[in-house]
Amino acid sequence: MPSLLSNRLAQRVLRPAFHLVEQRVDRITTAFQHDLDALHHEVADLRRRQYGLSLLLDQAGRDGDRMPTATQIDTLVREVAAVTGRDKEHARREVTVAYRHLVAVEALGTGGLAGTLSDVCGRLAALPLLAPPNGEVLVIGTRHGLFAAALQRMLHRGGVEARLTVVDPLADAPTRAELIRGNLALGGADGTRAARLVQGDFADPGVRTELGERRYGIVVVNSPQDRAPYDVAEAAALAAPGALVLVPDADRSRTEALASAGRIAQTRYLRAA
Repeated sequence: MPSLLSNRLAQRVLRPAFHLVEQRVDRITTAFQHDLDALHHEVADLRRRQYGLSLLLDQAGRDGDRMPTATQIDTLVREVAAVTGRDKEHARREVTVAYRHLVAVEALGTGGLAGTLSDVCGRLAALPLLAPPNGEVLVIGTRHGLFAAALQRMLHRGGVEARLTVVDPLADAPTRAELIRGNLALGGADGTRAARLVQGDFADPGVRTELGERRYGIVVVNSPQDRAPYDVAEAAALAAPGALVLVPDADRSRTEALASAGRIAQTRYLRAA
């Protein structure tokens, strides 16, 4: 029995239906091609934008890239809110501003800022919210001074006029006094005038004696690379009552005299008695 579609009479009867189907297929194909062309243009545009953004925020010259994910920020907001006791909306606003300061100082400064995006932004966001007892800030161990500059800006925004003291042996080639002072100027109009740079190892009793002329409302302990961590107890001895002491989470030095305020990213937050 011959096929129905090979029958001439059937072909004549079905030709209008075939024509209608062909027209609809052509319309669908044309619309799909237009959508596909538009998608190609959007992808090409996104790639151009992504390239420029990656020059500003990728990992080149840093410890990590500066392009956060939504999950990363959400986690950071929860941790900042838990440690500071603020609501998540307030914590998110501070984390956002901290991220902008991080990007700004790295874009304008010389060198890089050590630490992951979450850890740095966590410190910058949480410290003003934790209300330090005074504006004396001690940063033990630095890289290029960019964190201290960003922290000064965040504290100023929170109503605290910081007086920075940065202590470092300045033994590594990239870490030079004039470079650090130039970066500290990014902390504000009085950034360099309100900052004191002490060259020496914090483990040196003479250096600690010089630092002991003040009592600090914030003490940031950065473990030096390729050496033993600083003694947190000795750092805490320079803290004012109620001061905040920040130590790397991996640092297990004695902290019996300090009350734990919690952890954000890779940093433990302690409160002096």
